[in-house]
Amino acid sequence: MRTPKPLPPSFSEPFLAADALQAGLTEGRLRASDLRIPSRGIRVPRALDGGAGDGPAGLAARARPYLQLLPDAVLSHTSAALLHGIPLPAPYRDDPVLHLARGPDKPGARRRNVRCHRLALTPEDVVLFQQGLSVTSPARTWFDLARLLPLPAMVAAGDWLVSEHGRSYGRPRTAVVSLAELRERVLGWAGNPGIRAARRALELLCVGVDSPPETYLRLMLHDAGLPAFHPNFALLDDAGRPVVWSDLGCPEFRTCVEYDGEHHLTREQQLRDHNRDLLVSELGWHQVKVSALDMRRGSGWVAGKVARGLKLGGWTRSAGP
Repeated sequence: MRTPKPLPPSFSEPFLAADALQAGLTEGRLRASDLRIPSRGIRVPRALDGGAGDGPAGLAARARPYLQLLPDAVLSHTSAALLHGIPLPAPYRDDPVLHLARGPDKPGARRRNVRCHRLALTPEDVVLFQQGLSVTSPARTWFDLARLLPLPAMVAAGDWLVSEHGRSYGRPRTAVVSLAELRERVLGWAGNPGIRAARRALELLCVGVDSPPETYLRLMLHDAGLPAFHPNFALLDDAGRPVVWSDLGCPEFRTCVEYDGEHHLTREQQLRDHNRDLLVSELGWHQVKVSALDMRRGSGWVAGKVARGLKLGGWTRSAGP
């Protein structure tokens, strides 16, 4: 089999067949074995297969030809979420389907691996990504996810959007969308499909969460009827200065919860954790550590573990949350 002639550099990413023909490539060259046809009128160099298309930049490159064919469409739902960096559960991160949105009066896009939604979008609902790629805004994307994601994943995505903090160490974090703005935007989408699920998730959002596992942990404790835990909570010394920042803190019963991810397995981090544990104890707090294995064992296991810490702080089940 003859090796195809190399493509011009301008066609190293997914491209329109019409653009290639206009640039002088032949129909035969567009049928060569080094090109894949994901949908009519689109070609993808096979060199991009096997991981080269991963990440926001790869997704943007893959989506661009579709938006060139449908200039009135915008990327939406999970596709938009991945571009914005909004955390999604694994099945949605690996979804090969491109989600596009067009106006309610527009026909759907009947293309392989494309799902077209009909949305009434305002100019405020759309932002530009790389090189003019039209994408639903972070706030609008979160709202549209309400019809796809389960409630815990919606809360984790919303926590990520509104997270902001300025601790005594590290860099401050600025919210992508403030909680107040998100509430106002959701109020304006009343009557749209998904509004009930979005409102329910909105009630559970907390500012200051650092990761989705922390959100899932907080929701487990909430659903178990335990006292309220606050994310990114500072443990203070006698002078009122923050000494330790906990993932979740319940000041009423001086109990804090730490989620130990994989980075806690390193020797260096274990030494830091040991010093931290001593400080927590000196401050008179009861610390409970929850691992990924604990989370896999389920909410009953996790809630029981945290309840034992709360009882050391004086909480009883009869006292309620």
